[in-house]
Amino acid sequence: MPTIQEYTLVVPELEPRLKHSTIFAHFDKIGEGESFLIQNDHDPKPLYYQLLAERGNQFTFDYIENGPEVWLIRIKKNARSKEVITLGELVNQDFRLASFFSKLGLDFCCGGKKTLKQACTEKSLDYLDVLFKMEEFKGSSQAAKVPYQDWSLDFLVDYIVNTHHQYVRKNLPDIQLFAAKVMQVHGGKHPELVQVHQLVEEFAEELTMHMMKEEQVLFPFIKALTLAEKTQKKVIPVHFGTVRNPIHMMEMEHEQVGQNFAEIRQLTHNYQLPVDACGTYTVLFQMLHAFEEDLHVHIHLENNVLFPQSLELEKRLVQ
Repeated sequence: MPTIQEYTLVVPELEPRLKHSTIFAHFDKIGEGESFLIQNDHDPKPLYYQLLAERGNQFTFDYIENGPEVWLIRIKKNARSKEVITLGELVNQDFRLASFFSKLGLDFCCGGKKTLKQACTEKSLDYLDVLFKMEEFKGSSQAAKVPYQDWSLDFLVDYIVNTHHQYVRKNLPDIQLFAAKVMQVHGGKHPELVQVHQLVEEFAEELTMHMMKEEQVLFPFIKALTLAEKTQKKVIPVHFGTVRNPIHMMEMEHEQVGQNFAEIRQLTHNYQLPVDACGTYTVLFQMLHAFEEDLHVHIHLENNVLFPQSLELEKRLVQ
């Protein structure tokens, strides 16, 4: 229930053209952690969307009374109001958004440190339209949250290796084989397939070496950090110094593979098959599409979950 200190704006009493501007002015005036109430004669959902669009992740919007005659909403300015939520953070909060962003071509893995607004600008997407569609998607899709953030880092490492590294090793040889065959048969009419084949070979070599470095160097050290915290023992020094060094290298390699797939998408017009595509041609595009979707989740789990938590863990241990 509202407290006596909270100011209440009775919206129906305001001049129609001044309603939203008055609410925004009051929101901008209050300090971090402070709140106020708005009372309205209908659900003020459009106000929520406008606040989200213009103020980002700076507020909470809590229904105290929800009609049918009176709506009472508490609007609170978040304590960390200067921070704008990133794509990676959005997916961490609600993993269902991974598929939503993928369909829009928004990179939540390598580009996970960008804000939604930045990502939309780069893709020439209408930011407000994406916000509305995102809320609709969250409301219509079945709630399903995999608690990656709550897993211990050693468990997460094993999950990444057993799920995503195994996926790469299982499917990469077939993709390479099909890319070569399709180029040989259809490359005359579709010269872009020569570049697609080259890009496939590039990311195949990159990923193979990348996974080996993770499994032989970075991941064992992350497990050692986890064990050190559990047993309260010191971490044995390693040749690369801090965990930040191999993490930085892995993130750069993720970026390179992401660029390879961005080029493939551009060359194939988002995996659009030509009319003369044979069965192998079709399977190649299907496999590339599925491989890219798995890779997005794979890189997201590393860039936006495993790596930041590993850096924080090492910081705690050296204090």
